[in-house]
Amino acid sequence: MNDSAGAVRGSIKASPVAAWFDHHVYSVLASLGRIVRKPFAALLTISVLGLALALPLGLWQILANLERFSGNVQDAREISVFLKQQVDPARARALAQTLRARSDIARVQLRTPEQGLEELRAHSGLAEALAAVGENPLPSVLLVAPRGDEATLADSLRTLTEADLVQHDAQWRDRLDGWLRFGNALAWVLAALLGVGALLVVGNTVRLDIQARREEISILQLLGATDGFIRRPFLYLGAIYGLAAGTLAIVLLTLAASALRLPIAELAAAYGSGFALHGLTPLNAAGVIGAAVLLGWIGAGLVTGHFLRQTRPTNQ
Repeated sequence: MNDSAGAVRGSIKASPVAAWFDHHVYSVLASLGRIVRKPFAALLTISVLGLALALPLGLWQILANLERFSGNVQDAREISVFLKQQVDPARARALAQTLRARSDIARVQLRTPEQGLEELRAHSGLAEALAAVGENPLPSVLLVAPRGDEATLADSLRTLTEADLVQHDAQWRDRLDGWLRFGNALAWVLAALLGVGALLVVGNTVRLDIQARREEISILQLLGATDGFIRRPFLYLGAIYGLAAGTLAIVLLTLAASALRLPIAELAAAYGSGFALHGLTPLNAAGVIGAAVLLGWIGAGLVTGHFLRQTRPTNQ
């Protein structure tokens, strides 16, 4: 109480700018002092806030990696055209050359029966069984990369007399996009709910601190201190809670990403993919911490403002 009263008297003697700066420094140091004096309660509050921030952020990170994977899949939109068994390699090469001249096709790769058999032996683990078959049963395959609408191109390729089967796996990608849209909507709803919860946690913590300093605040109001002067230490208290919680959320996500990066890389390698899990970028991490600080500031401001409106002395 004496420190706050002294700050009021000091603000009268110093210049307005110096008094404003000194009180901001005092507010920061006083808020840190309150946290240090109650380490267990502060740690509990920061942990709850950190987990509340980490949950939607973790979901967003998962969705961002899935979207990146989906983008890689969308880039590899190849249509597999399995030619009839009686189409010889020379005719298959001529057909591939004809298709390359079409404006709706980006590229065409011919996979001969021999190449297909070698790939099957290398990756399927059925080398002995394939050796017992004798004659190569595989047809020639054209891997066609579309330049425009792949569904329209697939329908066109089905009309080729040499084509036996046209494989176009677009349905599962559409389903993946639908799940990603749902996941993003779920992440926003979860972020909103947990954001409100974080505001309530900060607000309740600041409310308890206000109740413990009710007499001091009453004296400051009688001395003529403005609401901004009284509110400022509590705003910094909320901001410090937000800063610590945002940092904790980043640490938790980084640890989770580190623990999952190797297993996911090994799983992707087993499927012949170079997909790797990406974590938060420095810019994203800074944005998360900034948003957490703002969230703590707003929560403290709402509670402090309500209290001051209820206790402000009147002239009546």
